[in-house]
Amino acid sequence: MENYLIVLFDNKVKQKIIKKYITFKNAKQYFEKCLSESNDVIFEQNVKNGRDCDYELGLVEMSSKQLVPVYITDEMGRNMRVRMENSGMTLINISKYRIEEEIYDINKKEKISANTLIRRYLKKDNIKMVSTLHNKIVIQNEDDYFLFSLKSNEESSRFLDCLSSYFFKIKRGDCIFVKDSSSAQRKYLFNILESKGFDKKMLYRKFTTFPRSK
Repeated sequence: MENYLIVLFDNKVKQKIIKKYITFKNAKQYFEKCLSESNDVIFEQNVKNGRDCDYELGLVEMSSKQLVPVYITDEMGRNMRVRMENSGMTLINISKYRIEEEIYDINKKEKISANTLIRRYLKKDNIKMVSTLHNKIVIQNEDDYFLFSLKSNEESSRFLDCLSSYFFKIKRGDCIFVKDSSSAQRKYLFNILESKGFDKKMLYRKFTTFPRSK
């Protein structure tokens, strides 16, 4: 019988059980491994189906004998005791968890991670320009243009911020990041992308998912 669970929470609500373990040692090792990998995520998922999401990972024991209560800090800095809706479960530990947000690679027609985008399109060979265009990201490498789609204008802007911060952190200076470009620059990008064969309707689209809830 599995005694320990690794559980994903979103906005303090249990979403799913990721893995089950018989021993605490193995469960704790996997829990810490997941958190370590989470820290390496460049572009985390903040919006799902138009709603803000806030993920946490919990280490749970199948027991109701919780000797020491577990607290988390909310967005206002208040300590809040975490309680499980199932009285047969005890929360041992819970921590912020970053889930990788995927970006749609329009050239290859597939979803990819930020790390894959960097590995494929932002190699350390020359100066590249990375720009936002509505909910799109445009990478210009000399005469080659690569296009990526995100959920909304906000998400493309956030992605550019995350990518820029990551390059600054690892001390790479081979990319120029351009956000909030002028009307003339946007018109130039639309024209050049159309000439490269990208669909005009797709280029002018501003989101690919539910509008963000207020």
